Amino acid sequence: MNIKNVNAIDRRSFLSGAALLGAAAAMPASAMPAPGPTAPGTLRFCAFADIHYYPKTFPHDTREWLERILDRAVKTRCDMVIHMGDFTHKPAEFRDYVDFYNDFKIPCYHTIGNHDDDGNVHEETLDAYRLERSYYHFDRNGFRFVVTDTNHCLIDGEWIHYSKGNYYAVGRKDSSNISRVSPAQLEWMKATIESSPYPCIVTSHASYERAYGGSPDGKAVRAILNEANAKHPGRVRLVINGHHHHDNVRILDNIVYLDLNSANYEWMAKPHSAYPAEYSKQWRLASHTVMWDDPVSAIITISQDGRIRVEGQKSRFHLGITPAMAKCPVADSNGRLTTPDIQSFDLQMRYA
Repeated sequence: MNIKNVNAIDRRSFLSGAALLGAAAAMPASAMPAPGPTAPGTLRFCAFADIHYYPKTFPHDTREWLERILDRAVKTRCDMVIHMGDFTHKPAEFRDYVDFYNDFKIPCYHTIGNHDDDGNVHEETLDAYRLERSYYHFDRNGFRFVVTDTNHCLIDGEWIHYSKGNYYAVGRKDSSNISRVSPAQLEWMKATIESSPYPCIVTSHASYERAYGGSPDGKAVRAILNEANAKHPGRVRLVINGHHHHDNVRILDNIVYLDLNSANYEWMAKPHSAYPAEYSKQWRLASHTVMWDDPVSAIITISQDGRIRVEGQKSRFHLGITPAMAKCPVADSNGRLTTPDIQSFDLQMRYA
């Protein structure tokens, strides 16, 4: 359920144990007061998703688009930055772009998406992203990030990681056998959360909460998260994903699930002719997109006392071209509308 219109819905049924802090739930980021320095017991970070850096293929194919996200993180005094996958389609080839992010003045972290393993083998992606393994954890400011990997498939009884676009053929044959989480990773996830001395934030590329189109292992993951919270109330507080290019927030079993919009565009399965002809010459797949005018990101402040504040960002459809004008669906299979925005909200969660 989307909370853009939270004041018009039954808050009790929506929140499932959370309390909204007044009208701030629907407050645009521009109206929120500028943040001060991070208080003790508080973490502020920038999250973005699906920037899809792929020169001459997708729009906004310059480093400047990424710089605008990172500049926002600096201006809002973020402690760190993390993306939810599909950072670039060819990490090994575009090392200058990747290293600009890796070496930025604020610590920057990667969550691997399916397209990060398109243009090279998986081991080269790990090398470019300076990762020993595709799923990992780190602790910062009294919180643990559990960075997960939804990029496996099961072939002839063996769990295979995405590598150089191998998952395309698998998905065409059986769409329920992609965006998987291997059993070994599920065990790691359970142990990592159980042993954490801190509240946890879980990141992934594919969603763990969507009814349609998310990871087929979402139910298994949620069982792990809910079990941890049953033993240690408030152990898992926030789950963030990318991949789906839509903006939505949902509170499920007293955990906030943030379905983070793309920083760039929405993919249109059928090509359209709403953009000028020269766009397809500049970007090979422009006709399969509706674009934003700005690289949208979320500034998230989370506190030990249960407060979760998201300062989203509003943009516009590029040239005013909406999905309807492109004669494409205006919502996905979960009924989530295509918008060039990330919503803002302010929650006070209560953990028994």
